[in-house]
Amino acid sequence: MDDFAKALEEHDYEFKRGQVVQGKIYNYESDGVYIDIGGKSLAYVPLSEVSLQSAQDLSEVLPLNEEMDFLIIREQNSEGQVTLSRRQLEIKQIWDELLESQESGKSMQVRVKSVNKGGVTVDLRGLRGFVPRSHLSQRQDLESLIGQSLTVNFLEVDRDRNKLVLSQREAIRAESFSQLELGQLVEGTVVAMKPFGVFIAFDNITGLLHIKQVSQNSIESLPALFQIGQPIKVMIAGLDEGKSRVSLSTKVLENYPGEMLENMPEVMGSAEARAERAKKKILQ
Repeated sequence: MDDFAKALEEHDYEFKRGQVVQGKIYNYESDGVYIDIGGKSLAYVPLSEVSLQSAQDLSEVLPLNEEMDFLIIREQNSEGQVTLSRRQLEIKQIWDELLESQESGKSMQVRVKSVNKGGVTVDLRGLRGFVPRSHLSQRQDLESLIGQSLTVNFLEVDRDRNKLVLSQREAIRAESFSQLELGQLVEGTVVAMKPFGVFIAFDNITGLLHIKQVSQNSIESLPALFQIGQPIKVMIAGLDEGKSRVSLSTKVLENYPGEMLENMPEVMGSAEARAERAKKKILQ
């Protein structure tokens, strides 16, 4: 027994701050929880570091004799005791998951907690996030959003600066984008014109009807054909989800070159009947 005790004393326990260790919940005290991690002394978890989620009963989050992972937040003191945190380990794991979700484009559910001048603050699994007003689908009466759940995508995930910026608008756009397919006929509205083409808004998405995709014949003036607010039916001719680009076409709906220029109402009026043939042109 003396040799065994001496061996324990001579053993160098390398417990470093930031290290994840496994321990067994040993007992509860009024100021925290003691954990057996195989060291010289029991490790200690302050009540403030027990969990990210508030819990009245310690046994709910740290059941006795259960083995769990913890993060070392303070190295050994003079008595060989290290300080652990379950809360900060949970935060670390959540940030890791959020970074993966940002890379994959995955949407998440958040709950609105408060409102400020620039937008709303939200709770995402215990972390504080921010959705700018410009990235909300509802930009007026933000107070009415408090307590509501929103589906969001990630704009910025910065663990070092504890910064989490989210977008409801991007989540809606991504969901709408996922429903699109090549050769699909959609109905939208002209929202902008440039020398190179017309921008069409539909289903929370804006696509480009390039000037070369309007008609099989060349076009001298887009404003002579289109006006802002004009309804229009278009075929989806290209999808680039990575760049969030949708290319549109009306020339594939023409029965003869120049029909869009000469008789656009007829093309629009019979667009559904022309769509199947147009789809074959796009997919070939």
